[in-house]
Amino acid sequence: MNLVLSGSIAFDYLMTFPGRFQDHILPDQLDRLSLSFLVDHMVVQRGGIAANIAYTLGLLGERPRVMATVGEDFAEYRTWLENHGVDTSTIKTIPGLFTASFFVNTDEINSQIASFYTGAMAKASELHFVDLDPKPDLTVISPNDPLAMTQYVTECRELEIPYLYDPSQQIVRLNPDDIQFGIEGCLGLLANDYELGLIIEKTGLDVEKMAQWAKFVVITRGENGIDIYTNGDLIQIQAITPQVMVDPTGVGDAFRGGFLKGFMNKLDLETCGKMGALAATYCIESKGTQGHSFDLQKFTQRFRDHYKDQSALNSL
Repeated sequence: MNLVLSGSIAFDYLMTFPGRFQDHILPDQLDRLSLSFLVDHMVVQRGGIAANIAYTLGLLGERPRVMATVGEDFAEYRTWLENHGVDTSTIKTIPGLFTASFFVNTDEINSQIASFYTGAMAKASELHFVDLDPKPDLTVISPNDPLAMTQYVTECRELEIPYLYDPSQQIVRLNPDDIQFGIEGCLGLLANDYELGLIIEKTGLDVEKMAQWAKFVVITRGENGIDIYTNGDLIQIQAITPQVMVDPTGVGDAFRGGFLKGFMNKLDLETCGKMGALAATYCIESKGTQGHSFDLQKFTQRFRDHYKDQSALNSL
């Protein structure tokens, strides 16, 4: 299946401060706030939802295309993705800009001060599905520049390109009509339980109504598993307990990669959900959004061992 993933690509700058921010803030001088924190540790991680999903799909033997805009600092990241099975030919470099970046400083009690630099992501609306050759069989519209997300929904509907709608981190920026428009025309809706609550609050829609428009609605609920609404039925899948809990960052993106691997190969939705659950578990057992590592053979064997089914995933 010819899959195109649209969405963000970013760098995450993660810093730690060996103290408490609150001890250095003077409440009576907030109008003149001026602080600098000397951090003792910083790591830079590759991130962005489209790239994270693509990375997991690459580990599982697929070669997804990513459609996104990046800055002049992307060259090394591009090589990383290509080396892990991702087609970067539709990733456009914007001259004079940096790739979108997330800067977060965390203190010893997990309080955070963060900034997000949009950078080249703000130019995502310059990309168009009509320019893609070949036309994708399926696309995912995930968090990105809000204007681009709404534009992509319109383009996919006009071009009759099936799409999965994953507004997640941009729900608060999208207006209710745009969210409903995205759900009305989608093949499937993806969200976690908190994001589902935001969608319901902003649009007034309930899950039953969403499932009337989409062929399936996938709701991830962390350690409480996954719910899939389809054809008036509810499929419930248990989460897989990780062998070690390292870092939950990017777990939802890894889930999407595992789910899509099954979906692209025409497996039933329950199996797709189970594949997503396992991919998420691999992610949580590693540091960062692209720190997990496996191949399709290892993934398949662990799937069979967990679900006690030696014939599972034979068609992959």
